[in-house]
Amino acid sequence: MAKAPVLTPRADDFPRWYQDVINKAELAENGPVRGTMVIRPYGYGLWERMQGDLDARIKAAGVQNAYFPLFIPQSYLTREAEHVEGFAPELAVVTHGGGKELEEPVVVRPTSETIVNEYFSKWVQSYRDLPLLINQWANVVRWELRPRLFLRTTEFLWQEGHTAHATYEDAREFAARIHRDVYADFMENVLAMDVVLGRKTARERFAGAVNTLTLEGMMGDGKALQLGTSHELGQNFARAFNTRYLSRDGEQELVWQTSWGSTTRMVGALVMMHGDDDGLRLPPRLAPVQAVVLAVKGDPAVLAAVRETGDRLAAAGVRVHVDDRADIPFGRRAVDWELRGVPVRVEIGPRDLEAGTATLARRIPGGKEPVRTDLLAEAVPKALEEDQALLLRQARERRTARTVEARTVDEAAEAAATGGWARIRWADLGPEGEAALAERAVSVRCLVTEDGAVPDADDAPGNVAYVARAY
Repeated sequence: MAKAPVLTPRADDFPRWYQDVINKAELAENGPVRGTMVIRPYGYGLWERMQGDLDARIKAAGVQNAYFPLFIPQSYLTREAEHVEGFAPELAVVTHGGGKELEEPVVVRPTSETIVNEYFSKWVQSYRDLPLLINQWANVVRWELRPRLFLRTTEFLWQEGHTAHATYEDAREFAARIHRDVYADFMENVLAMDVVLGRKTARERFAGAVNTLTLEGMMGDGKALQLGTSHELGQNFARAFNTRYLSRDGEQELVWQTSWGSTTRMVGALVMMHGDDDGLRLPPRLAPVQAVVLAVKGDPAVLAAVRETGDRLAAAGVRVHVDDRADIPFGRRAVDWELRGVPVRVEIGPRDLEAGTATLARRIPGGKEPVRTDLLAEAVPKALEEDQALLLRQARERRTARTVEARTVDEAAEAAATGGWARIRWADLGPEGEAALAERAVSVRCLVTEDGAVPDADDAPGNVAYVARAY
């Protein structure tokens, strides 16, 4: 009788496969309250690596980190009508504390535009205080009706940036800079994710924004996932909170603002964009462990060689882990590291010692080959860079192959229903067509220009809509 697969095959049941990977790779588990999650050390290690890289890029853009309270007076949210309307169904509201009913209910932070503006209005006095560039790493709560680990949870981790500028042009350029130089560069060059940069339609725009820039990725089942957004807020929140500055001309002016964020959803995206039937495939530039050196047997000579190889790879700049657990069968350990997506395994046994080689197993392209032990310090970094590029190329080729050009609403909906994306001229679709697609659980993910750039306006001539089903 054939052995049952470790994971549900993706082609049989993609959602079940996703849950299997999250569980078997020990990334996260459901929390005790519906919609919450416990992020296990291996999953949190991925988030820490993402956080560290993104934080460096955000600071390079001149942004400083701060922290704002988890609890927000409910009255703050009501000051910006579109904002409160957009978030009302997702709010968690505290009405009692310390055994007493609160004089004013407080909202558990769904996002921080309102409370940030309460303080920006105090901190900004003149043009000399601008631009004011703030970011915070925090948790937020949005009451999720259909939770799924990492993708949609009631509580999740993120960074949220908030900025204030003297002019519309400065704010617009900064939102675009974050979109392009922070998010897109990180996702493509570190996460090896193929992303489409575009502009959200009015229907999909962030509540309270005048423009939302987005990054959309195609998952392994052909659905879309929003991976990050950067919003131009115009003067909506500044007007609601009276966030003004004294201009060079001595006039009181409202500031222009942006906000932008990325979340632990990126961990789920890693699984769904790069994973296969054997588990995770981690991009080498992100992987907490880039190479694991495994002892095939517990012989003293083998163990010594494994540890020496680990030291040699670490000296070459590789993030390496030595697995010398002789009390656990080699096959079980190899499958475990494969599930976890470690890019390279270096396997050493008695026969390898005799031949002066090690077996190099590459997770991303698959396959094994013998490599002389004295060449490993060169071969492993070379393989890591090749496989980083391969992951991005595979993701891009999948999106290209599964995206069709559509001329009608029906053609676009059919493409989405059969596990792909469609491109359709916005002039042929428009808000009415978008509403018709929504009735079929299909959405416009973003608008791009004919040549794939980010449009300057929703109705710019030649705009093309990317259409898909989405998580």
